[in-house]
Amino acid sequence: MLELSALGRRYGDVVALDGLSFAVEPGQVHGFVGANGAGKTTAMRIVMGVERADAGSVRWRGAPIDAAARRRFGYMPEERGLYPKMPCARQLAYLARLHGMPKAVARERAGAWLARFGLAERAGDKVEDLSLGNQQRIQLAAALVHEPDLLVLDEPFSGLDPIGTDVMVEVLLEQAGRGVPVLFSSHQLELVERVCDAVAIIDAGRLVAHGAVESLRRGDGPDLVRVDVDASAPSWWQGLPGVGLHRAEDGRVLLELGPEADPDAVLDAARAAGSVRHFGLVERSLAERYREVVGDPREAVGQGR
Repeated sequence: MLELSALGRRYGDVVALDGLSFAVEPGQVHGFVGANGAGKTTAMRIVMGVERADAGSVRWRGAPIDAAARRRFGYMPEERGLYPKMPCARQLAYLARLHGMPKAVARERAGAWLARFGLAERAGDKVEDLSLGNQQRIQLAAALVHEPDLLVLDEPFSGLDPIGTDVMVEVLLEQAGRGVPVLFSSHQLELVERVCDAVAIIDAGRLVAHGAVESLRRGDGPDLVRVDVDASAPSWWQGLPGVGLHRAEDGRVLLELGPEADPDAVLDAARAAGSVRHFGLVERSLAERYREVVGDPREAVGQGR
């Protein structure tokens, strides 16, 4: 298990991390989301030893992380770290050897990952001659080639087409299936919601929400009920105990139901108001939950944040 405990990091007057704590379990695909500058990359660099924390600690399998442990990690940095003029296969084999693999095994694993990502025919090509999407595939292969015990990936889906994304998802799920903790950052919340077991949401260096995806989507807020009704009275729900308006549009309303609200009473009121075409609970998306805990960035700009 990877554990981040009360991590703190400052750059002059800027607080990059402020008591950040969460854990990634073995075999768990764990998302790490937040706005640009929220502190995700800084936290990942501290895990990998690229930067040092001002406070707090990172532990792997219950112990402080040393160089030997990090040698068994797979890392995909935000700034891609490939050698542009080195052929793909040679580069992957070289990186595998840096992680301690024997020469023959390193070459075999390099070829296997090139084939897996559909790049076997480009094995002798320089990285700089590949498209950005294929360079992204090579970068992920570099993180995987030595069969790591932990994967830390900063925006691994950036620049990938839908097919490349599907292959990447398949690979990450396979790694988790063999017990590898997978931590990755992404701005693609629909993808995070589909792939991840758990998610940490960070804002201004602080953890603002963390947990299983299903738990995060439920959140602590009221239940949401969608009602489509052809009503003569547009505000038919007003006066119902514990019921408030979340959003309304063209005869469709999304109502917030507090603890004292009675869904049956809401349905009865809708029927009394007109012809009900739809009535049902609405599950929040991860994107909606993100907006609840982080806020709308457009509003933040207006407030000078």
